Amino acid sequence: MQSRRYNVCRGREMGAALVVALLVFAVCAGLMVAMQREFALFFQRGSNLFLGEQGYAYLRGAEELASVALVLDYDNDKVQERPRDDLSEIWAREATPFPLEEGGFLMGSLEDLQGRFNLNSLAQQSNSDEQGADRFTPAQAQFIRLLQALGDASLSRQEAIALTEAVGDWLDPDQEARFSGAEDDYYFVQTPAYRTANRAMASVSELRAIANVSDELFLALSPWVTVWPSTPQPMNIHTAPMTVLRSINADGDLNPLDPADAETLVARRETEGFFDKAAFLEDPVFAGRTLEQAATLLGERSSYFLLSALVEIADREMRLYSVLHRDRRQVKALVRASGSL
Repeated sequence: MQSRRYNVCRGREMGAALVVALLVFAVCAGLMVAMQREFALFFQRGSNLFLGEQGYAYLRGAEELASVALVLDYDNDKVQERPRDDLSEIWAREATPFPLEEGGFLMGSLEDLQGRFNLNSLAQQSNSDEQGADRFTPAQAQFIRLLQALGDASLSRQEAIALTEAVGDWLDPDQEARFSGAEDDYYFVQTPAYRTANRAMASVSELRAIANVSDELFLALSPWVTVWPSTPQPMNIHTAPMTVLRSINADGDLNPLDPADAETLVARRETEGFFDKAAFLEDPVFAGRTLEQAATLLGERSSYFLLSALVEIADREMRLYSVLHRDRRQVKALVRASGSL
């Protein structure tokens, strides 16, 4: 009898031990799954950080290479009879992918920002009492022409004048609205309400805040304008694209240059080139036109460039946009942006 009772107790103890063992196993299994998940997340975060730092290091390397190219160009220009910056130089070469040892590629290209129209040049207001086209500064007249040369997004002359004066009001330090412009009283009633900047633009994206600038117009205009330098310098005739060249026309004429004439200028620049600014202004395209005021906005040298760099590592792409300022043999990055610009 005692033996049977002993066997029953022993069996119950073994069953309880088995249940405890199963519970311990379940807890351990749960902990292992949780630890594995945390480790996977930790490993993925570490990999992302490493790839991000590696990609950024490559992009900064592209920036250094661009700086070297700009310095080499400066050295080459010093021995030229007429130093200038044009699209045949080393910095303007077409971007080609450079393969990386661990896979992927790196590529970058430079664009002359002084081949674009500088929005900050619109701050100045004409002191002339003239009416019509003569009441605009040369820069304002050029921008009015540019706004009418944007293809499907082109504005009418009156719309172009209104936007030009609105940009001028955004830039100037006063609160006195120009004839077709917009100051704080216009922006206060918007949702949300805001004020004019009353200073030089720091980014082309500020255009989106200005009266009557639609998404379509911004996308069409942004490739042809810049805000660098904040104190505008002459536009380079040797690098300006065809759309920007259409904004050059006779003094007092607010119509853009005919597309065929602009194509002729680009073709002649690519084949023969223009010896200097005087040769450009004496081109048959401008025959019979007075360009004295327009000539004050034009030049042949550049100091501000935009680097667009792209790196692909582990099937991931990273981009870097840098505004580079060249001052003799010194190149400095004024601003950097990642992603899309």
